[in-house]
Amino acid sequence: MPDAAARIRNANPDPVFASYSHLSRLFTSESVTEGHPDKIADQISDAVVDAVLKDDPQSRVACETLVTTGFALVAGEITTESRLHIPELVRRTIRAAGYTRGEYGIDADSCEVLVKLDEQSPEIGAAVDEAREKGKPLGAGDQGMMFGFACDDTPELMPAPISAAHALVRRLSAARRSGEIPWLRPDGKSQVTFEYGDNWRPRRIGTVVLSAQHEEGLTHARIRDELAEKVVRPALAGFAAGEDAETVYHINPSGSFVRGGPHGDAGLTGRKIIVDTYGGFGRHGGGAFSGKDATKVDRSGAYAARWAAKNLVASGAVFRCEVQLAYAIGVAEPVQVWVDSFGTAASGLGDGELSRAVREVFDFRPESIIRDLGLAAPVFGPTAAFGHFGRAPGTVEAGGREIRLFGWERIDRVNELRLALGL
Repeated sequence: MPDAAARIRNANPDPVFASYSHLSRLFTSESVTEGHPDKIADQISDAVVDAVLKDDPQSRVACETLVTTGFALVAGEITTESRLHIPELVRRTIRAAGYTRGEYGIDADSCEVLVKLDEQSPEIGAAVDEAREKGKPLGAGDQGMMFGFACDDTPELMPAPISAAHALVRRLSAARRSGEIPWLRPDGKSQVTFEYGDNWRPRRIGTVVLSAQHEEGLTHARIRDELAEKVVRPALAGFAAGEDAETVYHINPSGSFVRGGPHGDAGLTGRKIIVDTYGGFGRHGGGAFSGKDATKVDRSGAYAARWAAKNLVASGAVFRCEVQLAYAIGVAEPVQVWVDSFGTAASGLGDGELSRAVREVFDFRPESIIRDLGLAAPVFGPTAAFGHFGRAPGTVEAGGREIRLFGWERIDRVNELRLALGL
């Protein structure tokens, strides 16, 4: 394969569809770094969730954050026994994202922080807790529909476009944090277009877009060449359906990108829900994850649906599927559990049979999801950047107890599903 930097240097600046010589199906997904303004807001909101759950696992949190030039606002509803110092949480998160100098437009140590938090509505609290008080399972914290998706595009059973987009921004962030590329600043975005074959198998990468915030005084040629060699090439090297001689690259296509982060755009919690999930590959119920404790099924239901979908694909019953859940506020049992296999189910299996098996193997009541996935612990901070799905599950030690991270990514119900399906 030609040198990546040389191919990017010589790329057609206005390719349109020139890179798709065997045009079939195209799909594009994007991702952003932890320094993107919306992701700073998500990280602050989840820092609050983790802080209250650390000392009081029964806490209820619905926390929203807004960030802009020199300013952060935290608002919402919290019911907890924990003692919090929200401004310090905010500053710590902004500092960790890389905003430590006034010239960046927001500085963790000097920015203004405003906190407007109330207790959770007693009506919502009563709807959730009433069943428990009667000895019944915890009710759902709200109505809504959630979707979980999985496919065999990648080893982590995620769609290839969002996996590649995440890989680019993770590598971009690592190059900044390590000092490998010293002129990088915290904000950045990626976008990857894959060409798929007729059977929805990824065939090749058609277009790569990467925009990286940088310090002043750099030539575009230097930015392009260093990012090509130190970010694009290593990030995409592991994809089986990857770059080729016709792949088109747009690196910092707008030219200069000095002003970024909250100084360039205001950031809000929950404004990157497609980045958080499957990059648009699969449906979304519309509810954001960050800033919510697990009684809110927007979050826990979506995690459980991904858990079920991933295990279904791993079982060999399907090579692509979407698990759909829906809840009524205050009611523990979901009002809907349905699997859409998109016609990829093993011979003899219909969507009805898949749905029956999933409902038999997985307990989708909120209390059971919280127990099975370990969601009453401070596990949410790591989810707030680089996607909630496709991450490696693991455990960490915190406060003398073992905490499970990304428990919904475990492949641990395959045998039960195969048995339920007669495979």
